[in-house]
Amino acid sequence: MTPRRTADINFPETLKLSSDERKAVSASPAPPFKITKHWLSLLDGSLDDPLRRQVVPTTAEQLILPGELQDPLGEDAFSPLPRLVHRYTNRVLVVVTGQCAQYCRHCFRRRLTGDSFGEITETQIQDISCWLSLHSEVKELLLSGGDPLTLKDNKLFKIMDSFRMARPDIVFRLATRMPIVDPERITTSLARELGRRRPLWVVIQTNHPRELSPKAISSIESFQLRGLPVINQAVLLRGVNDNIEILEELSNTLVRIGVKPYYLFQGDMAEGTGHFRLPLEEGLRLSGELRARVSGLGMPSYAVDLPGGGGKVPLDITYIQNRCDEGWNLRTPDGIEGLYKENL
Repeated sequence: MTPRRTADINFPETLKLSSDERKAVSASPAPPFKITKHWLSLLDGSLDDPLRRQVVPTTAEQLILPGELQDPLGEDAFSPLPRLVHRYTNRVLVVVTGQCAQYCRHCFRRRLTGDSFGEITETQIQDISCWLSLHSEVKELLLSGGDPLTLKDNKLFKIMDSFRMARPDIVFRLATRMPIVDPERITTSLARELGRRRPLWVVIQTNHPRELSPKAISSIESFQLRGLPVINQAVLLRGVNDNIEILEELSNTLVRIGVKPYYLFQGDMAEGTGHFRLPLEEGLRLSGELRARVSGLGMPSYAVDLPGGGGKVPLDITYIQNRCDEGWNLRTPDGIEGLYKENL
């Protein structure tokens, strides 16, 4: 069974809300307002707490800026079947549920998250399995949502086994925040059964080093002990991690616990998330500073999803200055310039 350990924090005795937060909550925001008891225990009590900003609604979400979209990644246009997204030739995404243990205020899939979207049905599982059997070009399948680990274990395994039966060669990715927001959900039996369904990569989202609590680290280790690699996708968020020291600490901590910092995403153009987004120029500066401070192992790829379905674009300050007669003039992340001579 999948235990639900969420706290109703609409009551001031559980979490004291500011007048702005209370107004935002009363407006029935999408995604809904929900927080786990574990995350609640990590808050420091201040209104500008980076962890609080990620989960407690504010009225800033009610401001829809020009260019913001309900479907910023254009996923609906690449959906051959309900819940299936085939944006890239060699991989697909399946939205197995709209539910999360708690809802991120920066969520780009907010049009789908919440109880109303429900869970994938038996018919949908069968239809997607049949589709997979006809598309050998697909090599990887991303289980996403919502959070797949809000499903009961047996249903999650049934979904995976159906897809794997249709395509024995498929590589799974499991996108989840559960190890971070509700570590107790990662039981020994869950980790063991997921380990039996390798090849499988666990993709977590951690945006601030304080999220990596001892319990969170222990839950991540449960995956690693079963041979499951864990990678992290962070989102660059104003007021959360738009600080080089925070980004450096996050990368170093992830590497120390055996998690590869995979992506650092520029905020998507999702409706009501403009207060989280940084200018690209600022993100490029932070990415450049981070590269100068951490190893290659600790350096995530700074990237953005083009609005409307254009796909991921890596963003980086180029270290190629120019080409000359002797070769290439290059610049290191520390700012040292040098000549790479080509004798070909």
